[in-house]
Amino acid sequence: MNLTQLVLASHNGGKLKELQAMLGGSVTLRSVSEFSLVEPEETGLSFVENAILKARNAARLSGLPALADDSGLAG
Repeated sequence: MNLTQLVLASHNGGKLKELQAMLGGSVTLRSVSEFSLVEPEETGLSFVENAILKARNAARLSGLPALADDSGLAG
């Protein structure tokens, strides 16, 4: 598989810039904001489960591989 585009399932511009810098020019990173996607409910029991929900949703609706991060708020 030749990965040329990847969707970041986040509206956080800082995360987008940071990840694009890590990837260099080998992959075009696209923000989920570029697509009219309905955000999934964060029903996971952990940050990891919620990140998986976000990535799967973005991949399914955009047709591209997706990556997500959910650092959330812990109390």
